[in-house]
Amino acid sequence: MTSFFRLLGTGLFACALSLSGCSDSDPPPLVPDAGTPEPKPLIERGDYVDVVPNEPCMDPAYWSPRANCTDPASFPLTGCDLNAVRALEPSGVYQALFRYNSQSYFGSGFRLDTAPSFLGLPPVRRQVGPDGLFLTAEVTTSDRKVMRLALAGCRVPEPGRVTGCFVRCTDGVPDFSGTFDARRMNLAHEAATGAQPLRLVSETAVPVGDPVDVYVTKGHAYVVSLPRKKEEPGGLSVINVSDPARPVLVTRVSLPNDHYWNGVWAKGDALYVASGNSGLAVFDITDPANPQYLRSLPGGAIDVHTVFVDGDRLYAMSPSPNGETLVFDVASPLEPRLLSRLTLPNKAAGSYPHDAFAYGDRLYINHTLNGYVVLDVKRPDVTPVLGAYSFYGNYSHANAVGTIDGRTIAFEGGEREGAHLRVLDVTDPAKIRLIGEVRKRAQTSIHNMVLKGTRLYVAWYHEGVRVFDVSKPEEPKEVASFDSFQEAHPRSTDSLFQGAIGIRVPGDGYVYAVDLSRGLLILSEP
Repeated sequence: MTSFFRLLGTGLFACALSLSGCSDSDPPPLVPDAGTPEPKPLIERGDYVDVVPNEPCMDPAYWSPRANCTDPASFPLTGCDLNAVRALEPSGVYQALFRYNSQSYFGSGFRLDTAPSFLGLPPVRRQVGPDGLFLTAEVTTSDRKVMRLALAGCRVPEPGRVTGCFVRCTDGVPDFSGTFDARRMNLAHEAATGAQPLRLVSETAVPVGDPVDVYVTKGHAYVVSLPRKKEEPGGLSVINVSDPARPVLVTRVSLPNDHYWNGVWAKGDALYVASGNSGLAVFDITDPANPQYLRSLPGGAIDVHTVFVDGDRLYAMSPSPNGETLVFDVASPLEPRLLSRLTLPNKAAGSYPHDAFAYGDRLYINHTLNGYVVLDVKRPDVTPVLGAYSFYGNYSHANAVGTIDGRTIAFEGGEREGAHLRVLDVTDPAKIRLIGEVRKRAQTSIHNMVLKGTRLYVAWYHEGVRVFDVSKPEEPKEVASFDSFQEAHPRSTDSLFQGAIGIRVPGDGYVYAVDLSRGLLILSEP
């Protein structure tokens, strides 16, 4: 998860996401071509589709702001609907897209209730109500510059949405400006999709850091967590789910100076935890309620972010220090043996494997800045690149692959504002085609997904759990959903990374979802 404050520094223009080739209109509808047996590929528009704002307060030149960061009266709000802004409810969590030209944007959040925040910090100034909407936040950069961001509300185009303008100041001097479009993250204002609601069977708080992933085996759910600031280290929570309606937290596990645990998988009596400190942590779960730590592999300080087990192969995706995928033989589950370390031949600077999905003799890697990459892994020591799918500004993050209607179909998503579901035909990995997509609110991000037959289960952060019928891959149909995000929850924040983050569907009739604030949610499978 990238800190937003990097985007506030003097290198904002280098760090902000630059997009090209975006269209203001939707792509043409998918119509079969009478001259070919296959539908046309869709046009790749990127994660963020730019929409030219219609804000009266917008500066003619973003590098020459008229407003400053301390006085709301300095914003040119003539022409704004200030009565609607003044009537804005002084509560709720919002995510906003901040746009400063047609090619660049960044995102952040704010909350307007009794514990207000902006950019994850208490605001320097909070004004909401009869005097309009004005928020400022401030941070000191590593080179000791004081950066302040200020926003002023201009319009309320619809319930749960507010738009306006912002300005950034460096050491008190305004240096660029733009517009923002913010949406309240509860779903009360969103149009119904027609999908049936998933029934909540039980909810179990996870008292260890920020829960992010789960694996279910032996009647137990193993939930791993990241540290929550300094006061709460991450670790492992073991929950007995033999009765899904009455889960019982049975134990918590953490290791000294080793508690950044982001991914989890199991095989036989072995539990594998992806540790940001020590690599692949191996536990013996012969007694499922009492995991016993055995060892960490391959040894030394190494960051493993996610794990995937396919038969007797385990793939461990490591962002640092080398940006590589570790391949282990787990024929003896409690004694993994390192076979090889896979690195892309033309790896982009800063790119790394975030997640992967093994299917057949291929490994489908979400290689962040390199995009979605397909490797031949018949031999662990020789893994040629078969193909890739990328677009300008991509950040490939998670995927699932299966065979549908005789084709090999991949479902892929990123992790940032606007990141959404892509459906790719990867039957020929040298000619990957975009054939479908599902977008939600541009201020939100997709996260993880599980494919079971022709049902795709997605953890979509603020959008909750979404279930799609993908029997027609070109036209995913949402059939069930669960809104997990609770803006009033005491552990909710204004971060993009809130809501449903992890998901498993083990085939026992239930969906196991992890919500960053609420913990483990067990839902009835549709």
